[in-house]
Amino acid sequence: MSRLLPARPVPRTLVVALLGALAAVAGTFLLDPYRNYQLALVAAFLCATAGLTVLVGLSGQLSLGHSALMAAGGYGYALTSNAVPDAPAVVRFVVALVGAAVLSGAVGLLLGLAGARLHGPYLAGLTLTLVVALPAIATTVPGLGGDQGVRVGLEPVPDALDRLVALEQWQAWVAILVTSAVLAALHVVVRGRTGLRWRAVRDDETAAALAGVAPGRLKVLAFVVSSVAAGLGGAVLCFVTQSVTPGGYGLATSLLLLVAVVVGGLGSLAGAAVGAALVVLLPWLVGTLVDALPVPSELAQRLDGNLALLVFGLLLVVLMAAAPTGVVGAWRTARARRAARRRAGPGGTHPSAPGPSAPAREDVTAGSPLSGTESEA
Repeated sequence: MSRLLPARPVPRTLVVALLGALAAVAGTFLLDPYRNYQLALVAAFLCATAGLTVLVGLSGQLSLGHSALMAAGGYGYALTSNAVPDAPAVVRFVVALVGAAVLSGAVGLLLGLAGARLHGPYLAGLTLTLVVALPAIATTVPGLGGDQGVRVGLEPVPDALDRLVALEQWQAWVAILVTSAVLAALHVVVRGRTGLRWRAVRDDETAAALAGVAPGRLKVLAFVVSSVAAGLGGAVLCFVTQSVTPGGYGLATSLLLLVAVVVGGLGSLAGAAVGAALVVLLPWLVGTLVDALPVPSELAQRLDGNLALLVFGLLLVVLMAAAPTGVVGAWRTARARRAARRRAGPGGTHPSAPGPSAPAREDVTAGSPLSGTESEA
């Protein structure tokens, strides 16, 4: 029964999140402006990948439309911010974040209600439809700006910090603080009763219903929580780039988000962080490599964007063959085996040590694919 409560008390979780955010903020002083800009992008995408890995890893619902949920958050942030242009900067930012959470949560609620009775490819097709229809929605709905999207005003560095930090560093600070709050909230939810019930529904929906759990409600709740996290990521992205356009949240972005959480380690917040870094840094690294090679300009233009997707696909194939649990899962499994060998010593095998072929059983906060409700009992 004690495992029904959060494994880590809420105050301790908040302290850990705050210390992590402060460490990341301090690290921005070691980076140049462009690296701080990339760090802000990683933080924005981390909100989306964290929400997606919770949705897929805990509730077992596949989404191919998380980029559209990020777009909903970006539009909510932009429209709300533009609606209160004369408000103080802090108030405008907080209100805009609330607008992003409300709009993305509403879209997630509609998807969850529609998808509560759908499974597998049918649910994936439903979410995919939203991404495909996003440009048409942006063109049809008044106020969304069509293909040009919506622009927001630049939030400058506060006067008290103007001489201390550059704009990119200030944006990285804001992105880090918002992302830390999102991760702390997700950690508390998934380690509590709601997370345990999500695991029960994912493993055996019928048995969960017989135990008094409402699978439909929990699936809808999972979609809403994941959508709000993705929407806040879209809001941070809009804050950094000062705009939101439907072209920036297409099918390629949705597929990258899904591949990223699988490569990082499905069901793991640490894996979501690895995946978010790959989403931002891998296209940049591939583009830098193409620019450095003597490639004809026409070929370089064709490779722009497409080569990064190809590299992501190859990385996914290699990792699924060599490390099915993803980067973080493989690392934690190797660490567990090293610890078992140390406990066993040179003369034998520790009776409680896992065998060489036994995968590590970890959960969403530990960094590998989820293993089931029996490990949470």
